[in-house]
Amino acid sequence: MLSIPLKKSDPVDLYRPLRYLVARKYSESDAQSVESILETLNKCRSDMVGRGDLSLPMQRDCLIHYFKCLCMVDPLFTAISSDSHSDPIVFVWYDAFYSEHENGVSSQRNSIQLEKAAVLFNLGAIYSQIGASCDRTTALGRHLAMDAFNAAAKFFSELWKVFAKDISATLDLTLLFTETLHHLFSAQASELKLQQQLHDNNNAARSALQQHIIAVSFKSRAYDLILSDSAATEHVFSFDRTWITHCYQKMKFFRVEACQRRSSILPKSQLPKTSSLVQSCPLDHDAESVTEKLVSGSCSRADLSIPKVDGIDLDLILSEYSPFKIMEGGKLVANPWDMPPPYPTNFSILSPPSPSSSSSSSSSLILAFPFKKSEPLDFYESLRNYFVLKYSESMAERVEGLLQMLNKLRGEMLRDDLSLPMRRDCLIRYLKCLCMIEPLFPMTTSPNPPIFIWYDAFNPQQDSSQHNIHLEKASVLFNLGALSTHIALSCDLTNTFGQRMAIDALNDASHWFLKLTHEAEKTSATIDLSISCVQMLREILTAQIAELECKFPGSRYISFSAASPVLNLSRRALHRLWSMKSKTRRFKFTCIDVSHKFLRGYCEAQSLLSEGCLPPCLDLLSEAGPVMIKDGNLVANL
Repeated sequence: MLSIPLKKSDPVDLYRPLRYLVARKYSESDAQSVESILETLNKCRSDMVGRGDLSLPMQRDCLIHYFKCLCMVDPLFTAISSDSHSDPIVFVWYDAFYSEHENGVSSQRNSIQLEKAAVLFNLGAIYSQIGASCDRTTALGRHLAMDAFNAAAKFFSELWKVFAKDISATLDLTLLFTETLHHLFSAQASELKLQQQLHDNNNAARSALQQHIIAVSFKSRAYDLILSDSAATEHVFSFDRTWITHCYQKMKFFRVEACQRRSSILPKSQLPKTSSLVQSCPLDHDAESVTEKLVSGSCSRADLSIPKVDGIDLDLILSEYSPFKIMEGGKLVANPWDMPPPYPTNFSILSPPSPSSSSSSSSSLILAFPFKKSEPLDFYESLRNYFVLKYSESMAERVEGLLQMLNKLRGEMLRDDLSLPMRRDCLIRYLKCLCMIEPLFPMTTSPNPPIFIWYDAFNPQQDSSQHNIHLEKASVLFNLGALSTHIALSCDLTNTFGQRMAIDALNDASHWFLKLTHEAEKTSATIDLSISCVQMLREILTAQIAELECKFPGSRYISFSAASPVLNLSRRALHRLWSMKSKTRRFKFTCIDVSHKFLRGYCEAQSLLSEGCLPPCLDLLSEAGPVMIKDGNLVANL
């Protein structure tokens, strides 16, 4: 498997000229409100350029943090290029493969596009090195390597299709070279998927043949691109002549294999078409180890525990685990990329208005849903005994940390004395842990399987008692939705910030209840978890969001320009008329100051990185995560 080196760069001070620009163009108070972001931006770049002692996962974390900061300060570079009073920022980057070459240095003034392109290249390079360093003799190692090569391919795809078009740079950042690297790492991911299928003695011949064809297609494309350009061929020869030989030999091998499989496995009419997309291969259900089984659960349902909220993300305000924060007064804070969570959070930003305040009538627009209650449960003993009986004592010890965390989180999430933000963090982390252990259920061989007992949120006299883990997950999703409505109720609706936060919280609640509809199909429980009840709650939320949008027209939003739709939505919710097809509307806010521009940049960075570029499985390699893979064991940060 091939991996590529990182691009190198000369140091540059970003803090001083950018802070000076903000203070002069906006105000000193604006400069103070984003000072932490600028300091973190400078530290990330310094560590990215100068620290050679970082592990591959830590280099990845640093680059991701830096890329988010870069996207946040993007508007400043538009301003600084036309500002005669500001000192120019000169970015110097060297060709990753051959920096001594006469065309091996790229230097541009104030070009944040060059900086972004170089960072994306290095993210692709880091993922290629992570993939090559994985132990591919195990199913878990192959899965991690496959995800890493897929991530590398997607970063080079972004470079090729978006970022490399508008910069004058070294050969490694040209359209031809970035497209070549995209195809190369897609081919390596495809190889590993094929290897996994053959290792599992997979009888799906159609799928195996498809992988052969994909591997040939991608390797051939990468090979042809290099040979089609004399400068690119000369460039490859200058750093490693074996690259072209490597691609040619593998392409030849896979072509022969594909021909053999095509002739011996399937009739011509059933041959699959060549696909240009390589998807990650899930770990086999009968995993080789407990760690692999738990990781497969985490990866397969990663989308379940990720809130999708447009506008200002609640995590930036409420979560102890978000590295970027919005503090009281709109000040932006960036926690160091290399400081493990939890981070200090100012929870005073949520303060329920008093009944006598002028906002009490506004707060009456919001209906907070009650929480589901549950009986205490000792998760640790039942799960550990299961591992000992089904596997071995040593296997149980390998996941000891995860089981302890799972047990602690379940107890904490039922506490009524936690603040709303802390309870939200606890529920989300517990949901992620539940996704990890889901492949273990049903625990048919366990002498004492865990029994989940949950009470109806609206009628506590009714309860449901099951061994079904989907009851547990559905109940946690319900409480996340209910908690978001309590957050919305606690917002001060007399100011724009509180209005926006309340609407985001209700959108967050709608997201969790949407996820609940999929989970509720897998369990028969109390009425509050039924599909019809969850749909009714989502319609109530939609009506409340619409009402808030009409009540506070100062912000620019889409649709709902009159009060009549609110009345219609409320009637539909009350009468459970499920014919409504419209989706929850999202706010779109005008950027009124530098902080808002920074937040818009952050959202754009999140969107780009979340679209397949950051596989959840590889987050388990991060040294700053709550659960990580270390020496084949799952280690938990309690």
